[in-house]
Amino acid sequence: MIVKRNELTWFERLYLPALVGGLKVTARHFFNNITGKTKVTQQYPEEPTKVLPGYRGAPYLVRDQDGATKCVSCQLCEFICPPKAIRMTPPGAAGQPADRPNAEKMPKEFEINMLRCIFCGLCQEVCPEEAIFLKSDFSLTGLARGEMVYNKEKLLALGGTHGGVQKWKHKLEEAKEQETFPVKV
Repeated sequence: MIVKRNELTWFERLYLPALVGGLKVTARHFFNNITGKTKVTQQYPEEPTKVLPGYRGAPYLVRDQDGATKCVSCQLCEFICPPKAIRMTPPGAAGQPADRPNAEKMPKEFEINMLRCIFCGLCQEVCPEEAIFLKSDFSLTGLARGEMVYNKEKLLALGGTHGGVQKWKHKLEEAKEQETFPVKV
């Protein structure tokens, strides 16, 4: 396919409009930097860091208002994780004592390898219990590789408490109401 190109006028062939436009942009950047209008460099340890909204940081597990783990070991986060950074061990056939009433299963082990994590946020989106949240921290440090594999206790300590709907509490209240006020048929 042949594309026809229009001939340049004599003024366009001089390239002066493009040259003048580029010089204007360069001069504007130069004077803004000299006068201090645009701050380009951030002094990291001394200045507080500004994280823009929408930043996806490291994933952490959270607790509900009662201090119980919100994770129910559904393993959706493990299956959706593209680099396979999440490893979860569900409870055995006998189950495990739950942190909260009416919870069917709680994870025996839960680990996130922060060296493999790409901070995509898919684990937060897929979690039905809202047990994983992305925090706005950006400087994850460790002296050894083993320190960058966060276990369940460390993830819960860093994640903190998150409010919201407590599904299990409502189910427990409903069960108590049914026991105390039986329906006559």
